[in-house]
Amino acid sequence: MLRGIGVQALFGLLMAFPAFAQSEADAAQQFLDSLRFREGQVAVPVAHAQFKLGQDFRYLEAKDAQRVLEDFWGNPPDDTVLGLIVPSKTSLADAESWAVVVTYSDEGYVSDEDAASIDYTEMLQEMQAGTEEENEAREQAGYDRVELIGWAEAPHYDASDKKLYWAKELRFGETDANTVNYDIRVLGRHGYLSLNAIGDMQNMSQIQRGMQSLLPMAEFESGYRYADFNESTDKLASYGLAALVGGGLAAKTGLLAKFGALLLAGKKFIVLIFAGLVALVGRVFKKKD
Repeated sequence: MLRGIGVQALFGLLMAFPAFAQSEADAAQQFLDSLRFREGQVAVPVAHAQFKLGQDFRYLEAKDAQRVLEDFWGNPPDDTVLGLIVPSKTSLADAESWAVVVTYSDEGYVSDEDAASIDYTEMLQEMQAGTEEENEAREQAGYDRVELIGWAEAPHYDASDKKLYWAKELRFGETDANTVNYDIRVLGRHGYLSLNAIGDMQNMSQIQRGMQSLLPMAEFESGYRYADFNESTDKLASYGLAALVGGGLAAKTGLLAKFGALLLAGKKFIVLIFAGLVALVGRVFKKKD
């Protein structure tokens, strides 16, 4: 009798899990439907910059961008986020999805005189040590530890377009899939525009192609470009290119993860595993009875 009740209880749970998973999927879709995407030419007034997006990309303004990062993907709050660029052909709920966080720093004109003298191998070692030191503070704030695995793409500076780009491979907590943060810095007269792509390391080739195609789509407005710098009137940043890559590793410099969509997919996988276990237990009880 007890065995029969146990089997019934297990099958009751089995019936409840798919409904729960469907409820989660419906909630995710409702969230995505509430987002307002923009296409084509998009202005970023705070940065005096603009994106001339092709048909492969869409844009979310600051409010919706922050909702995706914080509510959907589980990142720390960050009111410096100005927008989010996402591929047009992929839903943000898909496991293979990725997105580009847009921020801006107005700390002054960043000199590129140190471009040729930067030792990126030594810098990586310092960044890895710094990331480890910051993990205690992250855990106290309720977030996972972060391990900087290494360069997914070594830093490269395009001196003609004044754009710096690189990619880091990261591991958040005990997750099986590593994260890639692909960064672009567009230098301007009064600061720089930051584009930080977040995705799974297994999709690195897709993200790399997307970021390279996005490079020419970002530019400052006339009068705010790097070449417009006026040494006699404009503020000069207290750091060079090296600091843009190896500076403090707080959230706004590129330690972001994409959790929400993966957790949703993971719940569906757990449902399948649970169903298989229940079926197995049921067969065992039946044989014993």
